[in-house]
Amino acid sequence: MADVAAPSVRSAGLPARTRRTPAHRRKAGRVSNVVLVLFAAVFLLPLTWLLAASFNADASYALTAPSALTLDNFRAILNAQQTFLPLLNSFLLATGSALVTVTAAVLAAYPLSRYQLRFKRPFMYTVLFGTCLPITAIMVPVYSLFVQLNLLDSLGGTILFMGATFLPIAIWMTKNFMDSVPVSLEEAAWIDGASSMKALFYVVLPLMRPGLAVVFIFVFLEGWGNFFVPFILLFAESKQPASVSIFRFFDQYGGVAYGELAAFSILYSLPVISLYIATRALGGSFAISGAMKG
Repeated sequence: MADVAAPSVRSAGLPARTRRTPAHRRKAGRVSNVVLVLFAAVFLLPLTWLLAASFNADASYALTAPSALTLDNFRAILNAQQTFLPLLNSFLLATGSALVTVTAAVLAAYPLSRYQLRFKRPFMYTVLFGTCLPITAIMVPVYSLFVQLNLLDSLGGTILFMGATFLPIAIWMTKNFMDSVPVSLEEAAWIDGASSMKALFYVVLPLMRPGLAVVFIFVFLEGWGNFFVPFILLFAESKQPASVSIFRFFDQYGGVAYGELAAFSILYSLPVISLYIATRALGGSFAISGAMKG
């Protein structure tokens, strides 16, 4: 009898929230849906204004439907000085800094991944600290260094500095990808007479190409949207990227060309959106594939 009564006693002792789990789950689901809708509205409303203002000849800061759709805003900005040259500068800065960063990250991550170094842990912590260092904290000495080296208003100097600022996080990411490549493959290359650098370039890097693509895209996106560094180091309008030249739509008296600003913002976002779509389409290939030894 004691054994039969035991389950009912345990059931009677269950808390009320356990017995009403389905109802609580439905309530929690409704609350989460409301929160998600609010978050979506926060992001969708500015995008809606951007699209509406770009096709509105009388656009303002308020979200209003255009009385008549027009392409005048796009026609006004589709010229070399206002759009094409800044976008080209942004592409050069982002691509150049990404190439510099990926190259340096590979060379720095290889010994950290493959060798037992005496100061490996302190060095990795130093690199981790570098990822947390705000760029504004080092711009004054960097500006002084650029003055001494005569690198101000230089695209090449700005590319090198931007690549250096992205290097700490790139080293961490590259090392993690490189750790997943089996060391035994390099050992087989060494037995065949390959040096460490040949094993790196002909064995390791081909196997971690998806990982390198991830690092490259990450650095490219960071460089594409970087405003502070080009704003400080580049003076000539012909060398400024789109992230800085966007200020041309604001005049000194507080006026804003809202329609042209919205149209320019859409064109400025297209390369990033295209890159995101491409990475999503190729998402299945962004995984380190293994290798088989015969």
